[in-house]
Parts: sequence; C-alpha cells; structure tokens
Amino acid sequence: MRVDVWDPESLKRLASMMSDVGFDAGRALDVRPIGDGHSNLTFLVEQGSARAVVRRPPPPPFPRGAHDVLRETVFLRALEHSAVPVPRVLATATAGEVADVPLYVMDFRSGPVVTTATPPETTTATRRAMSESLVDVLATLHSVDWHSSGLHEIGRPVGFNGRHLSRIAALALDAQGKMPEKFSPVFDWLSTYVPTESGAGIVHNDYRIGNVVFDPNGSGVVSAVLDWELSTIGDPLMDLGYFLVSVPIEGETPTPTGEFATAMLEPGFLSRDEFADRYLATTGRSGDGLGWYMAFALWKLAALYDYSGRRPAEDRDPYYDESQVDRFLEAAAEYSLGGRRIA
Repeated sequence: MRVDVWDPESLKRLASMMSDVGFDAGRALDVRPIGDGHSNLTFLVEQGSARAVVRRPPPPPFPRGAHDVLRETVFLRALEHSAVPVPRVLATATAGEVADVPLYVMDFRSGPVVTTATPPETTTATRRAMSESLVDVLATLHSVDWHSSGLHEIGRPVGFNGRHLSRIAALALDAQGKMPEKFSPVFDWLSTYVPTESGAGIVHNDYRIGNVVFDPNGSGVVSAVLDWELSTIGDPLMDLGYFLVSVPIEGETPTPTGEFATAMLEPGFLSRDEFADRYLATTGRSGDGLGWYMAFALWKLAALYDYSGRRPAEDRDPYYDESQVDRFLEAAAEYSLGGRRIA
C-alpha cells in the first residue's frame, strides 16, 4: 500500500488544519505512517510534544464505496460519550480541502498495540485482564443504544446476514461471473444455512487485538478501539465470529489474521472457547449457530484477500500471498463442512 501520499501543497494545508486543533501553524510537522492497516492509511502527526493522528484513504482511484473514511467519524462521534473507549474526532476535511481525498484528525491514544507479542514487562495476570477487557468492550459495544446514538439511519439490520454474504460473494466471482471452484463448497454451505439475525447492534467488522490500544499503565484495560471504517448496524455475532477466528490456537498453523495475534498464545490469554463463553455469559446471547459466523468470517477473509490479489500491484494488500487464501478456505471448511464448533 502506498504511503507517500503527501505533496508539499497538501502538507501546507494539513499544517493549517492542525493549527485549528492546537498545533503551531509556524512550525513544521513530522508526519509518518503508523499501524498495520490494510485499507485506509493512518499517520502520526507530531510537533514537539503535540501529537494527533490523521486517517485518510490511499490516493484515488478506488472502488465505489471503498475507503469511506468520514463514515468512521460518524461512529466515533456517536460513541464518544458511551462506555466504549474510542479516540475523539478533532477535525474533518472533505476531498479537495486538504488533499485529494477526505480525511480526519483524531486525538492520539498512547499505549501498546499488541500483535505478535506483549510488552516484555507484561505479566500473566495482565494478559488475563487484557483478554477480559477485549471481550467486555465488544459486549459493551453491542449493548449501545444505536437508535439514540444517532445511527438509526445507518444500515439495515433485518436480513443483514444474507445481504452481507451476497456482497462478499460478488467480490469472489471470477472474470466470467462464476464462483471459483475452491470457494464453492463453503459458499454453498453458508448460503444453505444463513441464520436469522441474533439481534441488531453496532458491528465493528474488524474487531481483533491489533485494532485496540491498551492502557499505557499496564492494567490490561482497552483504552481505545481503532479502525472503524467497516462499521455498520447488523448482527453482533458477526463481530464475535470474526474476533474468535482471529485468536490463534496452540499447535495449529495460524491464518494470516492469526499471525497478527500470536501474542494471544502467551500464558494468561483466554482460549477461543473461553472468549466465547465470557461474551455469551455477559450478553445473554445464544451461541447456537456460532460456527456459521466463524466459517463466514474465514470465507470472507479468503474472498477479500483473493480480491486484493487481483488488483494492480500498487493497490494490493501488502500482506497478500496466494497461499493465505487457501489457508482461510481450509479453516472455513473446518467450521462448516467439517462441523467444527469453536476450538
């Protein structure tokens, strides 16, 4: 993914925008990419001790409906005063105001973002606390009254599961408009057993350990949830299924998302079963049919990775590898055709 997206003129306009949120217009900005995001780009903006974060799409052109970065701000602002920890939106800009794409500025949340390993000083007890906070924040998100939060006109929760499957299936089709043979078995199973929605709530759609910031003081508490570009109103079990399949299992070859969460194999972290049990106990939701959501999450990731691999080289996910598609499909088959339940 290209990150050399700032020309002198856009940097000048960015400096003017940052002056509106407390930066000094007369001093240079240090702008550098951060994070492992696969779609929208994230930049840390520093000026002395002042720090903020800018989110923006890659340079156009891009598919219609993709990289809707200002949609993120709708969810962040809706959740700003909720119990869900989110960064605060400081400013927004439409395409042409600062750069040739829309963007927004949010406050910087310090603390570790954990993927392949926890910080060296992390204890087993802290890892347990991190696990519990991860689940509890997800449950809290799904309990938010989205109607009164100003999100009542976003999304169509009734029929969400079937529509979401159809939308992803369209990305998986080959040049002739046919479902590739290796995608078909799981797709047919998913299509046959589409569940009625378990309810309606705010769905993050990319909730995993690498998309949260933990308390810098080492408590293990999640202090911010990041990357809201895929968020919508839908079935909360979509989030749970996606989160669970991102958790690696000891002794198994991880999927690509699991490779970005191998820290969760360290002592103290909950297992997939334990994560699921805590979420279900907290929310009172039924875990019946959870295998469908897990199979769909894996099949969806296979389709998205495959779609990325068919795009021009400069627009591909930087982590793309054809073998990753096959691994996702193998894992999806375990939860669908193989009848595997959780772990």
